[in-house]
Amino acid sequence: MTSDTNLTRRRYLQGTGAAGAALTMAGCLGGGGDGDSDGGTTDTDGTTSSSGGQELEIVHWWTAGGEADALEALVEGFEEEYPEVTVTNNAAPGGAGSALDTEIQSRILNNNPPSTFQIWPGESLNTYLESDVLVDIGESVWDQEMRDAYLDGVKQLSQPDGDFVAVPLNIHRLNNLFYNVDVVESAGVDPSSLSSPADVLSAMETIRAETDATPMIHQTQAPWSSIQLWEDILVGSAGVDVYQDVLAGNVAANEQAVRDALQTLADYSDYFNEDAGSVAWDQANNEVIQGNAAFLHQGDWAAGQYKTAEDFDYGDDWDYVPFPGTDGIYHVVTDSFVMPTSNPSPEATEKWLSYCGSVDGQERFNPIKGSIPPRTDVPDEEFGPFLTEQREDFNDSSAQPPTIAHGTGVTPEVKSNIEGVFSSFNGSWNVDNAYNGLTNAF
Repeated sequence: MTSDTNLTRRRYLQGTGAAGAALTMAGCLGGGGDGDSDGGTTDTDGTTSSSGGQELEIVHWWTAGGEADALEALVEGFEEEYPEVTVTNNAAPGGAGSALDTEIQSRILNNNPPSTFQIWPGESLNTYLESDVLVDIGESVWDQEMRDAYLDGVKQLSQPDGDFVAVPLNIHRLNNLFYNVDVVESAGVDPSSLSSPADVLSAMETIRAETDATPMIHQTQAPWSSIQLWEDILVGSAGVDVYQDVLAGNVAANEQAVRDALQTLADYSDYFNEDAGSVAWDQANNEVIQGNAAFLHQGDWAAGQYKTAEDFDYGDDWDYVPFPGTDGIYHVVTDSFVMPTSNPSPEATEKWLSYCGSVDGQERFNPIKGSIPPRTDVPDEEFGPFLTEQREDFNDSSAQPPTIAHGTGVTPEVKSNIEGVFSSFNGSWNVDNAYNGLTNAF
């Protein structure tokens, strides 16, 4: 997800306190309000039928260069397919999602939602589902052809309570270990030979001994980078089943695995850059480009920075391997669109969601966004060698687990609690405190 420095600022409405109460109230009000903006009438499913022309308001957080261009390409394709629909492209004030949820909460409470809004699927949908403010689109959008084109793991993110309520548009892979080719070769390290998180530690020891480069570049000023690295250490050392059990809240039942992953991350920290606490992820990533760092663990949005760097070519100057121990696994980060109830333009919204789930829509959007399509039948031609390889890995993957750091694997409240744990863990590296915090976080 591009510009993930902003991801930790995205706050989803929680199921407790004022925000949860607000949504619960909105859910009770359902479609009974007067929120239709074009004089329509409310249907029994909570949507609103338009009596005028078709208009579609999209609320999203994609405001930075490449992501804004990707959305523009998607809208252009939609307007070609559905010229009768007028699109209002509404970036949430504040940009990058920091204000999107405040706007959505207020508008749902006042029975004046947009036609559709951007959200991480999976557990991030939880509060909206509990408040019954999302429309079941299983019959209207998710036809059999579309269901057949998505892998099961992604479909599950779209229906966390059983009903299809979201359409995933893109997929980023989290479990990548990027590296500077010259640095690792000068150290005599072969990343493709690393088979476990412990092997990464040994490789970093060698890089420190043989070069002047930082063994692993990292940022700790915000907790999400350490959370996602810990997630992949856990998957790589204990397996997907243990990781999924931890996501379900069974931390104590997997105490040794959780502690071991925390300890490995603490051991990694000895090889981080000294300024980890004061740099953003993209600033850190620039050190890989400059040849001052060997490894970076990051989602595939990091490759977008390499693509725009001068004389820094894939395969020759930079490369990647799946994070050791996670080969065959695609740790999924994805965005989706949903259909709120009391909808001002249900027909246009269904068209938009269907288009987001189509081959044409995903072929236009993802190469620009730097992500791969969740559909497995989108042609490869526009994606380039790196994303084409990522697509092949996705199509061949045996598991597509969700993520804590990027909101799909746990509820917003649990995610917030875990961010607090890792805010403290960053810098102190106290495994006992972090383990106790994770146990309480759920």
